[in-house]
Amino acid sequence: MPAPVKRLPEEDLDHVLLPTRDLWSEAQGKSFFITGGTGFFGMWLLESFTHIDDTLGLGMRAVVLTRDAAAFARKAPHLSDRPDLEFLQGDIRSFPFPHGRFHYVVHAATEASAKLNQEAPDEMLDAIVSGTRRVLDFAAGADVEKFLLTSSGAVYGQQPSEMTHVPETYNGAPDSLVPGSAYGLGKRVSEHMCAVHAIQHGYGVKIARCFAFVGPHLPLDSHFAIGNFIRNALNREPIRIGGDGTPNRSYLYASDLAVWLWTLLFKGVSGKAYNVGSPVDLDIAGLASFVNAEIRGLYPLQFLQKANPNRPVSRYVPATTRIETELGLQVRIQLGEAIRKTAKWVA
Repeated sequence: MPAPVKRLPEEDLDHVLLPTRDLWSEAQGKSFFITGGTGFFGMWLLESFTHIDDTLGLGMRAVVLTRDAAAFARKAPHLSDRPDLEFLQGDIRSFPFPHGRFHYVVHAATEASAKLNQEAPDEMLDAIVSGTRRVLDFAAGADVEKFLLTSSGAVYGQQPSEMTHVPETYNGAPDSLVPGSAYGLGKRVSEHMCAVHAIQHGYGVKIARCFAFVGPHLPLDSHFAIGNFIRNALNREPIRIGGDGTPNRSYLYASDLAVWLWTLLFKGVSGKAYNVGSPVDLDIAGLASFVNAEIRGLYPLQFLQKANPNRPVSRYVPATTRIETELGLQVRIQLGEAIRKTAKWVA
């Protein structure tokens, strides 16, 4: 049986608390319903929620949807035994509705699996859309005040190579004829469903279009390049780059992610989408070298493809002017520190 995961560092939890401290007074004594509460996003949301509840003495409670409550209890006993968290077992498409009033809903459940998106796009699309419908049906009877949907930058489709940072006003979309577009199309439909439902039922809906992240709890053996690079460096292995190293990406540290998501829930403009991610980008080859240097691995880079100078640059980088100017949010943990923090927590 795997050992329980470590708690998040106290300094990271304080990093979430300090800039959001004044936002939480409205939630005193109130109830939250959180989906996706046991994954990467969810662990940061739950640990920061409980830290803030303890520190500020707010008497909040959260019901957290999970596929397997017993498995999560083994994974994170420090969370499963808390009186302010209740774990509801069920599938996102058919879970039983918990009883009572819920003032806030955070819908962060998504099967963010590149393998599923490629091999079973119909399943991916159904899980996202039907899951969102189920959560909205629940919200209709829960007298919700504010609803946060964690969407994705994938809703923009392929970012034009000449566009260095994609803004929320860009009207691009995933190609509906490509099976691998299921994830982005599902998120796009979910945004529309949430916007319409919120108007019909009179609550505030906020959309977080999330990009790429790094931090404790990020899988190191999945399709996330930065996680794989950190694993390689920690294992003293050559850093393997799946492509030619030219795509441009950016990475936001998870404590900043939590700050941005909680701020959006409380202060974001209803019916508006906000990019969530770092605007500071670099190519994948540069990222691999950066990880190598920060972890002091100094192991060789292995490219699985040769660079094609005639191929347009692939980009997946957000413009964050909207969230910076409207909500005063900014990147506070730079990439080098983010990599070191992640490696230290994993090691």
